[in-house]
Amino acid sequence: MNVLTKTAEPAPESLVQPPIGQILLQRGLVGENDLAKALSFQATLGGRLGAILVRIGSVSEDNVLDALSMQLGLDVVLGEHMPQDPATYIETMRASGIEPEWWIDQGAVAWAADENTIHCICRDPLSPSIQEVLIDAFPGKNLVWGLIRNRELDMMLDLVRRALNDTGRDISGDVALLRELAEEAPVVELVSNAMSQALNEGASDIHVEPREHEFDIRYRIDGVLQNRLTLPRSRFDAVASRIKLISGLDIAERRLPQDGRIGLRISGKDLDVRVSCLPGVWGESIVMRLLLKEQKNFTLAKIGMASDQLEVFGRLANEPYGIILVTGPTGSGKSTTLKATLEEIKDGKRKIITVEDPVEYNIPGVTQVQTKADIGYTFARALRSILRQDPDTIMIGEIRDGETAQIAVQASLTGHMVFSTLHTNDALTAFTRLIDMGVEPFLVASSVRAVMAQRLVRQLCVHCRQPHDPPPAIIQKCQELQRVFPQLLTGTPQWFGAKGCKQCQHTGYRGRLGIYEMAIVSNELSEMIVQQKPIHEMVVEARRHGYRDLLEDGLIKAWQGQTSVEEVLRIAGQMGVDGD
Repeated sequence: MNVLTKTAEPAPESLVQPPIGQILLQRGLVGENDLAKALSFQATLGGRLGAILVRIGSVSEDNVLDALSMQLGLDVVLGEHMPQDPATYIETMRASGIEPEWWIDQGAVAWAADENTIHCICRDPLSPSIQEVLIDAFPGKNLVWGLIRNRELDMMLDLVRRALNDTGRDISGDVALLRELAEEAPVVELVSNAMSQALNEGASDIHVEPREHEFDIRYRIDGVLQNRLTLPRSRFDAVASRIKLISGLDIAERRLPQDGRIGLRISGKDLDVRVSCLPGVWGESIVMRLLLKEQKNFTLAKIGMASDQLEVFGRLANEPYGIILVTGPTGSGKSTTLKATLEEIKDGKRKIITVEDPVEYNIPGVTQVQTKADIGYTFARALRSILRQDPDTIMIGEIRDGETAQIAVQASLTGHMVFSTLHTNDALTAFTRLIDMGVEPFLVASSVRAVMAQRLVRQLCVHCRQPHDPPPAIIQKCQELQRVFPQLLTGTPQWFGAKGCKQCQHTGYRGRLGIYEMAIVSNELSEMIVQQKPIHEMVVEARRHGYRDLLEDGLIKAWQGQTSVEEVLRIAGQMGVDGD
C-alpha cells in the first residue's frame, strides 16, 4: 500500500515558511513563553525546535507532526501502514550496501514499494547527512520521505534488532546503566509522548504491563482499558526506570511495591501524576493516575444528577448539620461529586475544611488537609484537629475505620455538616456498614441525613450514535418507571446504541456521566435503622420518598438518549430486569 503521496525531497528547514514555531503559535498549541524558552534551549544546545517543545512538555508529538506535515509537505505515516515483517526492512538495508547497524544508530528504516520507489522514514528526515547517504545508496531511485511518531519508529527498529539476533544484554541489575538509559532521548520522548497522548485522549490512567517477551502500554479512557502500544520486553527496564526516576522512586528496588508522585507539564498543561509500582512475575506493573491541576468546573447538574435528585440533594447539602454519605467502588466518581457539592454550597459565610488522602482537586475558598499515614497523621487524628478550627462544614475523603466513623458522627451531632464517602455496593447497605464499624444504630439513625450510591456510565458519542431497539423486558421496565417518574420519562423514548467513529476512537462512547440511587433518611427509615431491619424492607420504605436503584436511574438516562442500555447493564447489572 502506498501510504506516502509526496515524492519530492524535503526542503531545507531554512527555506520553509512559516517556521514550525510560528505554525504552532498560530494554531494556539503553544504559548509565546514556551516558544521563547524552546528557542533559547535550541540556541544553547542545538536540536530541532519541535523535538525540544515536546521534550519540555509544551506540546504533544502529534501536534508537532501535523505542523511539520504542513510545513514540509510530507505525510505522517502510521505504524499500521508500514510493513510488519522486519525482513522487508533488512532486505532494503542490505540492498543499500550500508550495514544495518548504521540504520539503527541513525534511527532510520526504509522499504521498497516497487522497483523505482524507496520509502524512507527516520527520526530526523531533515538531516542533510542522512539524505546524502541514502541518495548515494539508492542511485536513480525515487526516495519518498515521511514523518512518523517516535514510538512507532522505535517499534520498527526493535523488530529489526530482534530479527538480526541483537537481543541485547541483561541490564535489569545494572543500576548505573538503567539510570543512563532512563536519560536517553528516545526513552525520555517515549514516556513523555505516552503521557501526552493519554492526556489528549482524556485518559485517567496509564498502565505499563510487562509480559514474557513484550510489554503493553494501556490507557483507561471513560473507565475502560484500551491498548495503545506493545513494545519488546528488552525496552521495558529503561522505560520503567525513566518513570521511577522522574517520580522519585528507587530504581534498584524491584521486589517491593513503591508509590510516588510527579509534577509535570505535558501538552502545555500542568499535571500531577500518582505512580504505583507493583512487582509481578515478568516485572513491575506500573500504573500512573493523571490529575490535571486545572480541573474543569464540575456542577451537580453537569455530572448527571436528575432534576428530582438535584433538588433533594441540594436542599440536604445546605442543612446546618448531619451526615451525607456518597458510596461506591474506587473510580465511581465519589470525589468529583463531593467537589461539586462543596463548590455548590460555598458562599463565603461558612468555614469549610476537608481531610483527604490524597487531595485530588484544589477548591478555592476551602481549607484542604492532606493526611500522611506514614507519620501517623490519619483521618481520625486530622479530624480531631479540624474540630478545633471552628468549621461549619467538614468533608472526609473516606470513612475507613470505626474511629473515623465515631468522630464523624459526633461532629454531626454537635452542629457540623459532614460529607464523606464509604465503600459499599448500594446506598442502603451504608447503614449496616457503619454499624459494623462499631457505631451504635441509634447514632447512625440520628446523624445520617441521606446516602447516595453512584456509578459512572459512558455517554454515547453524539457523532455516531445510531437508533437501537432495546429488549422487550427493558421497554416494560421503563414503562413501569414512567408511571412512577413521569416528570423524567417524557415524550418519545430516545433509544440509541454505540457505533464508533474517529471522534470517539471507534468506541462509540465519549465522556461519562453518573447514575445515582439516593436514600433519604425519613422518620420511618430512621426507626428501621435502629431496629436493624433487613435491607429489602428499607427499600420499600425508601421508595415512598423517591428512591430508585442504579439500574433504574441508568435506564432513565438510556431512555433520554444519553447512554446505551448495554452500557447501563454492564455497570449496574440486570437485577430487576427479566428476560434478555
